[in-house]
Order: sequence, then structure tokens, then C-alpha cells
Amino acid sequence: MNQDHSYFAIHINPLHSTNELSVLFSGEGKPIPLHKMGPAVHDYYLIHTVYAGEGTFEMHNRTYRCSVGDTFVIYPGELFSYIADSHQPWHYTWVAFSGRAAGTLLSQIGVSPHQAVISGSNPRSIRHYYRHIRTSFQHSDTPVLEDMESAAWLRLLIRELGRMNSHQIDVKPTTETDIERQVGQAIRYLELQYTQPVSIEELAHTLGYHRTYLCKMFKQSTGLSPMQYLLKIRMERAQQLLETSMTIDQVASSVGFNDALYFSKQFRKWSGSAPSVYRKEQKI
Repeated sequence: MNQDHSYFAIHINPLHSTNELSVLFSGEGKPIPLHKMGPAVHDYYLIHTVYAGEGTFEMHNRTYRCSVGDTFVIYPGELFSYIADSHQPWHYTWVAFSGRAAGTLLSQIGVSPHQAVISGSNPRSIRHYYRHIRTSFQHSDTPVLEDMESAAWLRLLIRELGRMNSHQIDVKPTTETDIERQVGQAIRYLELQYTQPVSIEELAHTLGYHRTYLCKMFKQSTGLSPMQYLLKIRMERAQQLLETSMTIDQVASSVGFNDALYFSKQFRKWSGSAPSVYRKEQKI
């Protein structure tokens, strides 16, 4: 038992990971009254969520009074301190993590060194995320899998904290018209599905539009019909692939054509050169 806590438990990731997001350790504790940490700095991110009691957290020249449902975030390189209340010391859980994606994820949910506390979460809804993070390190004898699992639960925890902090999330106003948004959805669909057989009926059904309406607004916005736009995507991608060592058959299949001869015919109409000629021209 940690002498500064009436209860203390910690689970450590056995893997030294350099992934974009990785849990380092996670724990839970009930500090004694006036138990203090800092002033100090860490070289990792550290999130605490308060289950019961109260305490005070300081970082970046700000002081926060935290109680049940509050979560405070310590940033690497930032001087911090926190202290348990003298009468109702807090009971909290924590997770430490690092990785290239860590700062970005926190920023996306409206957290920063300037605003490092999220209020109003439900400890019950949060608790199981922390529990799963800790038990990730007990489920297998393969550390790399444990690291993946704990990072997945950490992402879910951050997502849940983001829901609680939605009023702080910076949502950029859009100047898109409804038609621009709808056409943008259609373009996104084509950009992701161009390797598959695509029909306008299927596209319209997936997006919830009538086929005639979709075709009309698409052409008004882009100057092309959806099928013409799909061909454009396929041919531009084919041009890129023809500059690699892939065969013509492989290129055709990669851009949604099962018949290499038909692909060659379409490519020639598009570019003015047969695929084999285009490839030679690029090497000159």
C-alpha cells in the first residue's frame, strides 16, 4: 500500500511503444487529506478523473477546484501541482500516455494547457473505460496486442470526455450551400468507391437522393455528370499507377475495370494515348 493513499493500484504497459498513441500506465487511488504532487513537470500526458471528494489542480498559471465528475489534464513540459482536500480528499483514477496523436486528440475535444479541466462527466460512464485500459495489460501474453487494446480504450475515453466537453469544441462555421454539401458527399463517395462497380442508382440511394435530382445538381456544380466524374477519378489514378511497375491488367483492376482491353480503350479516349504508350512517354 502506498503510504500516502488509503487505496492505490497501478498497471503499467510492459511495451515501450513509439506508436502514435500509447498508454504508459493507468491507476486508481484514494489519497490522504492534503496529499500533494508538485510543483513538477512530466514528459507525458496524464489525465485524472475524480470519482469522489475534492481537490485543487494548478497548471499554466490557472487554479481549478475539482470535484466529482471533473477531469484534469496534465501536459508534458507544463509545470503543475495538485492537492487533495483537507476534509474530503478526492478519489480519482488516471491514465498516462504519449504519442504523436496525443496532443491533437486533446485539442480536438477542446482541451489545452490553457483550458485543462473538463467538468460534468458521469463517473459511472467513465469508469469502465479506465477499467478496460488497466485490464488490457492482463488479457494476453503478447505486449504488442495489449498496447493496441489499451490505446483503443484510451481513444474511447477521450471520445467520451469530448462529448462532455462539446461546448468547448471549436466547430468552424461552414459557408457551404446545401447543394455544395450534397455534391461534396457524392464526390467523397466516388473518391472512395472508384475501385468498385458504381451505379448512379446505388449512389443516389446511398445518399438518400432521387437519381434525377442528384445528376442535375452534380452537373450544375461540377460541369460533369457523376459517371463522367467517376471516369475522371479513375483515369487520373490510372495515370499515377502507370508510372509504377504494375502491369496494364493490374492498373485496370486497381481503378475499377475488370476488362483490361476496355480500360485501354477508355484510357486512350481520355488521354489520347494507349496505356503502354503513355507509360513510355512518361519515361522519356
